[in-house]
Amino acid sequence: MSAPERSGGRAPDDLRPVTIQPGFVPTATGSALISCGETRVICTASVQESVPRWLVGQGRGWVTSEYGMLPASTGERKQRDVTKGRPDGRTVEIQRLIGRSLRGIVDFTALGERTVYVDCDVLTADGGTRCASITGGYVALALAFNRLVGEGKLATVPLTGSVAAVSCGIVEGTPLLDLDYPEDSTAEVDANVVMTGEGGLVEVQATAERTPLSRAHLDDLLALAQHGIEGLRAAQAAAIG
Repeated sequence: MSAPERSGGRAPDDLRPVTIQPGFVPTATGSALISCGETRVICTASVQESVPRWLVGQGRGWVTSEYGMLPASTGERKQRDVTKGRPDGRTVEIQRLIGRSLRGIVDFTALGERTVYVDCDVLTADGGTRCASITGGYVALALAFNRLVGEGKLATVPLTGSVAAVSCGIVEGTPLLDLDYPEDSTAEVDANVVMTGEGGLVEVQATAERTPLSRAHLDDLLALAQHGIEGLRAAQAAAIG
């Protein structure tokens, strides 16, 4: 079976063009604009010199995340959560995923009693916004920590590794890396894979839309994801410097 034709003439194991612009929001402690094809997300990391009440006095810090899509980020205007009075279920799920992913590579004792808020705001959405948010959110977080070290507020960067995320799926029977929206919307299987820079799995979200996912296809998707995350890791390292 021939592979489906992809945007930009991509091969099945090609990422969309990725750029990460560090320092995009100068007022934030750390920030980046990440572009994965037509998906663009502003990621900022803001540091607060306090922790949630349940952590006070323990000498440990905290990292949490918020995620949102700007009204014009998709073809049809998306209503702001504030006008609905509460975030929708998808928003809550995604920001929890981002927070879990980033917390997995933070040394909270080295951070001390500080909270870092990583905010991810989607400018344009063409598939993979949660993955772009994790990948760009890590850059914003690392830049914020570098700044705290430079200001003498931290002795060392409180990171135990790096983390990035990429989507993959099966479209017309073919495993593909980094799905754009048309591919994602027609995929028989779609997955989001979060990995450390060393190749450790942080989280795998996989859904079979029509036919059950075989173990062989899952292995194919995880191998594709690892290949893609190696490319994302290189872009992250270049942005952090």
